[in-house]
Parts: sequence; structure tokens; C-alpha cells
Amino acid sequence: MKIDLKKLTASQHASIPFSETIDLREETLYGVKPFQSPVQMSGEVSGESGILRLKGTIKTIYSTACARCLKPLQVLLTAEVDTVLSDDPDAEEEDDLFVLTGDSVDPADVMVPALILQVQMTYLCKEDCKGLCPHCGADRNEVDCDCESKQIDPRFAALRALLDSGEDERN
Repeated sequence: MKIDLKKLTASQHASIPFSETIDLREETLYGVKPFQSPVQMSGEVSGESGILRLKGTIKTIYSTACARCLKPLQVLLTAEVDTVLSDDPDAEEEDDLFVLTGDSVDPADVMVPALILQVQMTYLCKEDCKGLCPHCGADRNEVDCDCESKQIDPRFAALRALLDSGEDERN
């Protein structure tokens, strides 16, 4: 959806509302396609005293997995956008500024990057998730596996043998 900005520059105090559902199912992030739900965005582009501003909200369900136990997770992802629109190509260094390439703007070009910036590197199904057993792969949230809880790193096996022989001599 393109919004024609000529209507806003001609008027002193004007705004153009927008509301759209976009499809990001083909967007790849961290090697997967996590945006399988529709992405809702709404807001307005306003012009006042020669300054164009885009304000809006974008939200969707982000499909991922728990970083510890790998259970599928559905996370509500929301971003608020308040950006000044500028046609000055030298203004790219500033925060909260979007440089226009013509007389129109697609709100998705501004809002989708803001949504992607809200994605965290990892998510947990619950704060105290115990994760998977590194030896047998059992989900420690559901079962207690019989793996030895104090596995020795093979690189330290010789040290462990020395400690064990020292304990035998003391007894």
C-alpha cells in the first residue's frame, strides 16, 4: 500500500490513516520463516508545518522454539513506530528518520524493519526451563533421565583418576 504524500504537503494539518494486513511468510530470519501468521499494521501519516511523520503499530505472532527444550513457541511481537519522513538523502545518519525516494511511502517499508528489530535472539517456554539432557536428549521438564548427573569431561579424566587414587590412599 503506497500513500501519496503530495496530499499532505499541500495542506498545513492533514493526516492519512492506514490499516493493512501483510504477508511475511517468505521472510527468512535466522534460517527459518517465523512469520507464518498475518502481520497487522495500522497508523497514520501526518503532515504539520512541513514535517511528515509516520506513527503506527505493527504486530504479529512470531513462531520460534524454546532455546533450551526446543518446544514450539508462539510469541506476540509488537512494535510501535514514530518516524519522521524526509526527502533529504544526507539525513540517513539520524535515528527515527526514514529517507523517502519519491512522493509516496509504503508504511511496510518503515514498520517491518521495526518489527524485526523486536525479535530476541532466544526465547524460553518458561523462565525455569530445564532444557534437554545433553547425553540422552530427554526433556528434563517432563522426565528425570538416568544419566549420570556429574559427567566428566574426557579431557580431565586423568585428573579424576588422580583424585580417585588419592581418596583410596586416605581411606
